[in-house]
Amino acid sequence: MPKILFLTTAHRYDDDRIFHHQAKELFRQGFKGKICSLSSDYQGELDGISIEAYDILAQSSGAKSETFRKILQDFSPDAIIASEPLAVIAAKDFTRQNKCPLIYDITEWYPSTRMLKPYRFPANIFHLLRFVIIQIYGGFLATHFIFGEKTKRFPLAQLFPFKPNILLPYFPDERYIFPAVNKLRHNAITLCYTGSFTKEKGIENFFNAAEVLRSARPEVEISLLLIGSTPKSESSDYFSQLLAQYSFENITIKEPSNFEDFTKSFSEADICFDLRPDNYENNRCLPIKLFYYAAAGKPVIYTDLNAIREHVDISKFGHLVNPTDSSHIANLISEYIDDPKRYNQHAGNALNSYRKHYNWSNINDLFVNFIKKALCQR
Repeated sequence: MPKILFLTTAHRYDDDRIFHHQAKELFRQGFKGKICSLSSDYQGELDGISIEAYDILAQSSGAKSETFRKILQDFSPDAIIASEPLAVIAAKDFTRQNKCPLIYDITEWYPSTRMLKPYRFPANIFHLLRFVIIQIYGGFLATHFIFGEKTKRFPLAQLFPFKPNILLPYFPDERYIFPAVNKLRHNAITLCYTGSFTKEKGIENFFNAAEVLRSARPEVEISLLLIGSTPKSESSDYFSQLLAQYSFENITIKEPSNFEDFTKSFSEADICFDLRPDNYENNRCLPIKLFYYAAAGKPVIYTDLNAIREHVDISKFGHLVNPTDSSHIANLISEYIDDPKRYNQHAGNALNSYRKHYNWSNINDLFVNFIKKALCQR
């Protein structure tokens, strides 16, 4: 039974990709898996997968690397799947000594804007270069690459073109999907936003569009469904001010659900939104929840991002928009209200698109076979 160790600094031990898809798939196909996370705390076994996770993300790089190295020695894996450069670098000695495949699963834009936020000009330029060098060094050490999306292939795919790699998108497993294809009520609609209640994630753009719709269509009963929270690192004043400013009567705010119940949590929604700003980083990051909205049978209205155009034909079940053009977004919602047949068509297309094109069952064997081949190359 081959042993696979997942190493991650920033992702939780129960991350949807690492735990619910990759690790569980390997377990179903006869592998022994273990996950080590440094941003969440849990030690034990879940669904046949060993977990050794510690909430030490704020500690030094040396302390985090030492934790990884200890787990590597104790578990002695046959292959390693690492999610960040620090995890790759921490595993380099074990990999060389044991001729162990070191697979770098790249799902985040690195370095992210968040990583550079604490630094002012010109220090941010220095740290940008430092992070880029670390990323390239991690790519140099890795023996294989898994890319979460095409836009994340740069620069490692170009610098190391001969290293084996696959493209493994964030398609959901059907076991986590609760389809809820709605029929619109007459002159009523429920608009849904999920995620962090921050300007960076587009919550204000969502409110602006809803407000324009309310002004243009006073006869329509507009309900807002918000599922999420304000990050601990930010003040909740911003979101509180938005609630006071727009003062919608029919508004429901829910805490984030667990992953298994995510699609069930927004079952009453008619349209799901993601109106994050159109900037350099967002343009290269595919919003994962898009696939879950489609799988649940929800038409979507999303910011027009290059990463979406690269992976998804959204025209069959929604629209790509300028997130700040509230009038255009309100008009698109009005079109659904005035043409229920078109809404029903898009809702059905969303579910069918997921089942045919964006389903985990379409790519799970690609992932497992890639791991098997890596093990054969030891």
